[in-house]
Amino acid sequence: MKLIKPGQTIGIIGGGQLGRMMGLAAKEAGFRIAVLDPTTDSPCGQIADIEIVASYNDEEALAELREVSDVITFEFENIDYEGLKRLTEQAYVPQGAELVRITQNRIHEKAAIRAAGAPVANYITADTYEELTDKIDELGFPCIVKTAFGGYDGKGQVKLESKGQLTEAQSLFKHSACIAEAFVPFEKEISVIIQRNPTGQSYCLPIAENIHRHHILHESIVPARVGKKVLQQAQLEAEKIASQLELVGTLAVEMFVLPSGEIIINELAPRPHNSGHYSIEACNISQFHQHIRAVCGWPLRDPKLWDSVVMVNVLGEHVEPLKQRIADYPDWSIHLYGKAEAKEKRKMGHVTMMTNNVEATLLEIEQSGIWED
Repeated sequence: MKLIKPGQTIGIIGGGQLGRMMGLAAKEAGFRIAVLDPTTDSPCGQIADIEIVASYNDEEALAELREVSDVITFEFENIDYEGLKRLTEQAYVPQGAELVRITQNRIHEKAAIRAAGAPVANYITADTYEELTDKIDELGFPCIVKTAFGGYDGKGQVKLESKGQLTEAQSLFKHSACIAEAFVPFEKEISVIIQRNPTGQSYCLPIAENIHRHHILHESIVPARVGKKVLQQAQLEAEKIASQLELVGTLAVEMFVLPSGEIIINELAPRPHNSGHYSIEACNISQFHQHIRAVCGWPLRDPKLWDSVVMVNVLGEHVEPLKQRIADYPDWSIHLYGKAEAKEKRKMGHVTMMTNNVEATLLEIEQSGIWED
């Protein structure tokens, strides 16, 4: 294990908002930032000391990042695994490449969750559409068919209610093998963000309850409005998975809570997560500061929640209405990510609202008119 100290350079693969917030946290402690991203003036590039503009599998660019960085991390999982694997042999990448290999493939991910002894919905895997039709009776309906690779915010998947709809899943196989999961009649979605350093010290952030619109995260409410036993079980499952994966850095574990109070693990993300943005204002340490501590080999801080909080995503269509209402809501903490174009459904920022009355704050969000469908 290396101890990376202020004044040294942290390389970040990926220049989006997660890299930006990671970089800002690192800069507070005096680190320099290098970023590799295909886009000039990316959100992270705007705050970086060194901006390398190239594709994630560009060998020369990866070599340049290696040369200028004392430690390398990544802001999202859909990067080039082979390039990252080679990088780990030549540079200090404490998270390794195996975590990315597993989490960028839903089939590998589900197998790893099962191997950890954590609960998942029943599922089958299929390399071809014909194999799916042969095996579907093992699973039954309703079910959700998802591509093994790619897909996010509801893309790359289709819900099937009956065998008559099977053809709707055929086009998914153009991209990759697929996984079909039994549909889970859940009551709530929650997420646990667990962070671990190379010595094995780990902590979970306070658990978030997540509300989605159009398959995109809309709001995170913390603490999650579930029972104490559910919170304890959720943290236990996240710890089992982190241990199985020998995690260094950050892992977000998305879960379904059933009406019975049982938990089913849905997905993993090996990085800071949208549902943890609230921690910037609402905790004694944010997910980004803790991530930097973890990859730099520092001791971690036990996260504490100052007060209840609601985080709301700002998509492209919300940017202008939000700007017009800034003066009306002085208690809102507004984060905009510096993206060049405010496209519809594109994540452009978020707003954090500390509160001692969650229901009143949810009503305030609704009545603001900014997030109307």
